[in-house]
Amino acid sequence: MPDSNFAERSEEQVSGAKVIAQALKTQDVEYVFGIVGIPVTEIAIAAQQLGIKYIGMRNEQAACYAASAIGYLTGRPGVCLVVSGPGLIHALGGMANANMNCWPLLVIGGSPERNQETMGAFQEFPQAVRSSIYGRPGACYVDIPADFVNLQVNVSSIKHVERCMSPPISMAETSAVCTAASVIKNAKQPLLIIGKGAAYAHAEESIQKLVEQYKLPFLPTPMGKGVVPDNHPYCVGAARSRALQFADVIVLFGARLNWILHFGLPPRYQPDVKFIQVDICAEELGNNVKPAVTLLGDINAVTKQELASKKSLPMNYYTVFYHVQEQLPRDCFVVSEGANTMDIGRTVIQNYLPRHRLDAGTFGTMGVGLGFAIAAAMVAKDRSPGQRVICVEGDSAFGFSGMEVETICRYNLPIILLVVNNNGIYQGFDTDTWKEMLKFQDAASVVPPMCLLPNSHYEQVMTAFGGKGYFVQTPEELQKSLRQSLADTAKPSLINIMIEPQATRKTQDFHWLTRSNM
Repeated sequence: MPDSNFAERSEEQVSGAKVIAQALKTQDVEYVFGIVGIPVTEIAIAAQQLGIKYIGMRNEQAACYAASAIGYLTGRPGVCLVVSGPGLIHALGGMANANMNCWPLLVIGGSPERNQETMGAFQEFPQAVRSSIYGRPGACYVDIPADFVNLQVNVSSIKHVERCMSPPISMAETSAVCTAASVIKNAKQPLLIIGKGAAYAHAEESIQKLVEQYKLPFLPTPMGKGVVPDNHPYCVGAARSRALQFADVIVLFGARLNWILHFGLPPRYQPDVKFIQVDICAEELGNNVKPAVTLLGDINAVTKQELASKKSLPMNYYTVFYHVQEQLPRDCFVVSEGANTMDIGRTVIQNYLPRHRLDAGTFGTMGVGLGFAIAAAMVAKDRSPGQRVICVEGDSAFGFSGMEVETICRYNLPIILLVVNNNGIYQGFDTDTWKEMLKFQDAASVVPPMCLLPNSHYEQVMTAFGGKGYFVQTPEELQKSLRQSLADTAKPSLINIMIEPQATRKTQDFHWLTRSNM
């Protein structure tokens, strides 16, 4: 009897329309716009049955515009559903507009049955969701033959594809960021131009910080408006022409030097104006005007790199890794463990050679760092004398194997230990908050589980065994201590780097701060 039931289930039939609708649902598609007809009507019905909202329009062009706007607003592609022939042709305007705006869009169109393919098929666009949201977003066209829509197949024969992951976040080269920061610093009349690419990247928080920390005037493009509020004191929208004409350095955040910005050419601009171009698309860099600096990467991530180059206190992870990356030898071994320290560090600290990075690995094991560093130092000593080992530790991760510092000193291995210290696991508290907590109860009752003792002097563990220790709180101190450690090839060193206790990749809410007994 069980075998019979299984056979019945395996023979369950499902239509191509339902398979397509389920694929859209899996990709987090929420809205479908279009005009139905043969052969796509069944797809719209199947989508609605799965909870996807279908909005019937009166013209495919308007439907395609609407679907593309969904992609811009949500970051996941909206869908435009059209019939073959004129339906697809009418949608081309929306597809072209989505490509020019760099908005993710998925157009699904019907076409003749498969036995007609060799008789003249419709023009195809790149396929599927990944192509619409990765790199520079844009339109994709999926062609569905009519016989696919109504074809009945066994449920067991369907291979379901998982939801396409969000696009990877790419960062610009550290050297380019350093150059850009120097150009901005030396500018007499700097100007930021904020394009809709910045809005799509959700870079509003980091760009506003950049504007305010550097006191930079900014000009939004029409759809870049609102990334930083128009009523912000540094907005120069009311003096647009004058701002463009007199700027000596212009930073383009997701904005292109097209007709909207007069192609970046005189007389709208000074002949010797320096452009710093930030864009996700390599092909866009250098269009019309040769930029002084190009920053290829995600706008939000690149802006954070720019922020990291500012010497504000207390430091955050990005500031620390920015200055570390500047000095690291290209052939060094990088060992890393910790939560935020390892996660953020891997996106900033670069590796140039294979088998030169060791971290917590597949098992996510904390405590491996110093052992890995000792192993790497032994290999370097035997095979590549002079090659350095840099061990980047979170303060919590260091605690797992910190006494191996004695081993490092006993064998005189010139390892450089960087302890990125935020007083806790993930996050901690500053000294004042720590003292305030202890006024109410003992530490075991009131201190959040992830907190460690503030301002612990881990560098003294190293000096206790004869190595060199540094306690640093500023970028200047970090740069100096790392420079000295790299120059000393005879002794190990530990640099205890204090950062903002609440520093992290993104803001976290800690309910302990709002407890009634606080």
